[in-house]
Amino acid sequence: MVYKFRAILDAEEDIFRDIAILEDDTLEDLHNAIVNAFGFDGTETGSFFTCEDDWTWNEEDEIPLFDTGDVPGEMRTMVDFKINDLLHRDNTKMVYVYDFFSMWTFFLELAAIEEKEDGESYPALLFSHGELPEEAASSGFRGGDLSNDDIYGDFEDDLDEDDMDMFDGDDSFEDFGYEDNNWN
Repeated sequence: MVYKFRAILDAEEDIFRDIAILEDDTLEDLHNAIVNAFGFDGTETGSFFTCEDDWTWNEEDEIPLFDTGDVPGEMRTMVDFKINDLLHRDNTKMVYVYDFFSMWTFFLELAAIEEKEDGESYPALLFSHGELPEEAASSGFRGGDLSNDDIYGDFEDDLDEDDMDMFDGDDSFEDFGYEDNNWN
């Protein structure tokens, strides 16, 4: 059987690729297909993340390209999983992250399972929409840059401008008893 996926880049613009791949290909084959479909050079690593259910994109288990565990061979990697081991009619979603410095994040959804067509080679890029931006989006879904976000939310400290008057005026710290300290 052929599994047809839509790989959607987490970005403000609609950017996606439709990929067909054989059901008994590995996640490493799917990784390579995504890398090629989006035009990456393939020098960075990536990971797939299973989703806890078919209704959300909440990540569950990580499946890396390489074994990064403390004990070699203990961690299962992409090459250890066939696509049909994890994805089927009842479980159609995964998240894929490429390049952990840039955090290119993709939502993968199984769109169809069809018979293999004679004469076709797989994996195959079926459709391409949108251009890859120069930098990964920082949407905050995973690994986004939150530096401009208000990390305190609606926190209210019950202080107003009058409470800050104690800091106005003299910057000499003499009133705190530091004039007697000798740091030499």
